[in-house]
Amino acid sequence: MNKRLTKWILAIAGLFMITVVAGCSSNKTVATLKGGRITQEEYYKEMKSSSQGKQTLQTMIITKALEDQYGKSVSTKQVDKEYNKYKSQYGSSFSSILQQNGMTTAQFKKNIRTNLLTKVALEKNKTVTNADLKKEWKSYQPKIQVAQILVSKEDTAKEVITKLQNGEKFSALAKEYSTDSATKNNGGKMAAFDNDSTTVDTTFKTAAYKLAKTGDYTDTPVKTSYGYSVIQLVKKPSKGKMSDHTAELKSKLYASWMQDSTTMQKVISKVLKNADVSIKDSDLKDVLSGYVSSTSAKK
Repeated sequence: MNKRLTKWILAIAGLFMITVVAGCSSNKTVATLKGGRITQEEYYKEMKSSSQGKQTLQTMIITKALEDQYGKSVSTKQVDKEYNKYKSQYGSSFSSILQQNGMTTAQFKKNIRTNLLTKVALEKNKTVTNADLKKEWKSYQPKIQVAQILVSKEDTAKEVITKLQNGEKFSALAKEYSTDSATKNNGGKMAAFDNDSTTVDTTFKTAAYKLAKTGDYTDTPVKTSYGYSVIQLVKKPSKGKMSDHTAELKSKLYASWMQDSTTMQKVISKVLKNADVSIKDSDLKDVLSGYVSSTSAKK
């Protein structure tokens, strides 16, 4: 999820109150205290003058525009699938992570839906050219699979390497030495990854891709944020032809563009233009200025 979408998560909690206040012409009471009361009108004036209030309104407009234009392209099944990926990835700590970020399951799913809608908007408004594919192909590396033995001390990793050099089996040493409970009983085998993977340490990826043949292993300990690893190559497919990887290259390009603020600003600008947004409150006429000119958002 990109930074802009992360901000959208934080704004969700305030959406309902903003909607109620903005749509109410009466001066109902929001809160009372000994010194008097706070009315909806007072609260609305305070919120619309704050950067947080303006950000919330901007988020609401963008979200509604995306939903209106691309809502049919994102199903509940897709949202649930993405949600379950995160839930599986973080395991037992998933609920506490949501709580730490002040989110409920419903709010997180809403954010996932907005993210998926944004991806659809990107794909509909920006075409991958052959030049884009060729540029991406230059740095493309197919997914590889490796096994690792993770230990906490460098001397222990060196000891493992010595035993490998003396003919002992990698899988047996993984079971004996590795501190990675997820892989140690499976010969240290990890899930396949590529050079763009964000779940694998950069130093680890670099060392893994330097291995040339199946069975090769790193002859020096690889230090990462998790400790020291000894890595063995399990499978490394050849790069092949660009035409064989078009779908994968497109997927990588769109993922990269999703993280590029300049690209996404242009995409959201098109979405807002198609939405024909009309700002009724003159004090908020510039709320979309990051995407469209003030004259484009009709009063």
